[in-house]
Amino acid sequence: MIHSTAIVDASASIADDVEIGPYSIIGADVEIGSGTWVGPHVVINGPTTIGKNNKIFQFASLGEMPQDKKYDGEPTRLEIGDGNIIREYVTMNRGTVQDGGTTTIGNDNWIMAYVHIAHDCILGNDIIMANSTSLAGHVKIADHVITGGFSLIYQFCSLGAYSFTGFGAQVNKDVPPYVTVAGQLAKPFGINSEGLRRHEFSSESISAIKKAYKLLYRSNMMLSDASEKISEMSQEHPELTIMLDFIGKSQRGIIR
Repeated sequence: MIHSTAIVDASASIADDVEIGPYSIIGADVEIGSGTWVGPHVVINGPTTIGKNNKIFQFASLGEMPQDKKYDGEPTRLEIGDGNIIREYVTMNRGTVQDGGTTTIGNDNWIMAYVHIAHDCILGNDIIMANSTSLAGHVKIADHVITGGFSLIYQFCSLGAYSFTGFGAQVNKDVPPYVTVAGQLAKPFGINSEGLRRHEFSSESISAIKKAYKLLYRSNMMLSDASEKISEMSQEHPELTIMLDFIGKSQRGIIR
């Protein structure tokens, strides 16, 4: 299952059914789980752990040292979960000791061509990142987020669950759950209604999320007052709780 032209370090741990294509290089301290396919001309450096049933396409570079001048050779990590699709020319860097030391990718994510995921980023599950999305260091992306092509996410920003960034969006603040943003710099443009329907949110839930959005963005209320109103709504609509929690924990401030 390993092509004769591939180079695999003796310390790498590769499950028996992993397929590694021509001219790929698997470095020291790399673990690859069962069912994973690595295409040709892929470079994976360690310490890196890759779970089960991933597909990694040609010319991807995973687990390379972080692009951070403070990095001084520390054994930081890249951890990738199960069932991810990682397309051509994707780059994922390891973490830094100034943060948690690990860049983390969850499960069942679709990472399209030319995406860059910098050091110390944390991605959840079922995320779609369209071509040439770039994440600066320390970015957090929650479950079910979609980023449009050429989206740029500034360092330390967070994207809440089910949020959506439009084509070419430049995001320099946190994006609350359910919210769609677009533009340079990114501004709010309603909620991700189509994404919510695809994830089988009820019409009542979507209506409640729209009302919460209007309180945040169209009521001219202070953020604290809008949050108080949404908190009252969350008693009947618990799907608003993640929006409240996100706003309360935001470090960079939310896009408004």
